[in-house]
Amino acid sequence: MTMADRVDAVLRAGEAPNLHALVVLQRGQVVLERYGEGVDHRLGTSLGRVRFDAGTLHDVRSISKSVVALLYGIALKDGLVPEPGAELVRQFPEYPDLLAEPARARLTIEHALTMTLGLAWDESVPYTSVANSELAMEAAADRYRYVLERPIVEEPGRRWSYCGGATALLGGLIARGTGRPLAEFARAALFEPLGIGAFEWTAGEDGVAMAAAGLRLRPRDLAAIGTLLLDGGRDIVPAAWLDEMLRPRVPIADDRWYGYQWYFETGGTYAAHGNGGQRLAVLPSRDMVVAMTAGDYDDFTRSSTTAVFDALL
Repeated sequence: MTMADRVDAVLRAGEAPNLHALVVLQRGQVVLERYGEGVDHRLGTSLGRVRFDAGTLHDVRSISKSVVALLYGIALKDGLVPEPGAELVRQFPEYPDLLAEPARARLTIEHALTMTLGLAWDESVPYTSVANSELAMEAAADRYRYVLERPIVEEPGRRWSYCGGATALLGGLIARGTGRPLAEFARAALFEPLGIGAFEWTAGEDGVAMAAAGLRLRPRDLAAIGTLLLDGGRDIVPAAWLDEMLRPRVPIADDRWYGYQWYFETGGTYAAHGNGGQRLAVLPSRDMVVAMTAGDYDDFTRSSTTAVFDALL
């Protein structure tokens, strides 16, 4: 069976009921593309039933985090943001009380990039409750202070702990350093050079782009970002930054590692994931990029996109 045959068999069997889109590129060319229909959301807001096609924007949720890492590298190239080894809290001088705490002052930007801040943070609660730390951050009067003042529960750098607040801080540093809102910088520095014209970046009530989860892209454009990585950055993202970003640094579990806001999986694959089954996977050994969107929101069992991805392999 061909790759297309295997995927179509999964779809016919109903094993991927909430798949919204699939785009597979190999050697830079689209080799497989499928679109579906289903109920979609923009973060917590229902969009009703949507028939998807190549022009439909879709939440990519936490894939936004991996895009923020690319943007950080672009800004770093121009000296607009601090090096990863720089002290994190010192970049927010409006919080001198936090900087005065020796343990908190040891936090670095790299700890945010690798989600090893050692702060109390819990996103295991459903993303419909402010008991979830990311939702609580969005409800706070000051998102950056909310993150930075979380209780210290362990030595920074010791353990990976999923934290959308880490990405919010990175987005804030990019906006401050470039003097432009995150979405505007993304448009000029990354999306337009890639030929990506249509996108949205959902903002919080304070008008600040939700760096951890707010990005909306078309699946083909999501795949274009993956191809950029295979192509070594193409002078859009510095190759030296890609080498740093795409280096396994912190173990997670089950042979998975984390770099700078990117996951590393078996077979040399590096990937970005988002709630609902959003997935961008780059397989260098096969010169392949897989972009998928889906509607399995808040369902963390076997997803529609996992069933399709397994069929591709």
